[in-house]
Amino acid sequence: LLAGFDEGAWWVQDASAALPVALLGNIKGKHIIDLCAAPGGKTAQLTSRGATVIAVERSAKRLKRLEENLSRLKMTAETFCCDATQWTPFKKADAVLLDAPCSSTGAIRRHPDIPHLKKSEDIEKLSNAQYCLIEAALEMVKPGGRVVFCTCSLQPEEGPELIKKILDAHSSFRLEPVKPEEIGGLEEIIVGDGTIRCLPYHLPEQGGMDGFFIARLISD
Repeated sequence: LLAGFDEGAWWVQDASAALPVALLGNIKGKHIIDLCAAPGGKTAQLTSRGATVIAVERSAKRLKRLEENLSRLKMTAETFCCDATQWTPFKKADAVLLDAPCSSTGAIRRHPDIPHLKKSEDIEKLSNAQYCLIEAALEMVKPGGRVVFCTCSLQPEEGPELIKKILDAHSSFRLEPVKPEEIGGLEEIIVGDGTIRCLPYHLPEQGGMDGFFIARLISD
């Protein structure tokens, strides 16, 4: 093992996966819900920035891994093992982070088996599930609260098309465009509507990054 692992000095995240938490800004003392939270990298980010975090994960096995990771890092978060679409928080959150299950087509560079495991018909099923998860997330935030949605997918059905459907159906929410200074000046990954589209060839000097779609919604 690399030095410091057992002591909880660090954890591993792809550069793309570290961006969604950055879009929540200063969250010290804020109440944040992390949906589909395992294995816990974003939960750790949120906690390290001073937020009070609730982590929700429907897989007991994956939730145990999240709890083990937090224990190693000497961090704490309240955890729930349940389907996020069937769960209601005890109070509205300042923000919800949703890294939804997806086709993972943006991570093929690290997982070359993905094209052989996923089928085209899976996209529609995943997109429908993501829609339900976003709707649940919208119900969990207080007025003026934010929902950050992300997937490691390159498919439009799991990104921009999905968000358009959500905004068409929920007029009380709008896109909050991302500014370059929020993400270390990576202006090239911000698309016209202010969402983020990372591609594997971005950050070539650092070895690239996973393909990611990220949108930040805010309640009016």
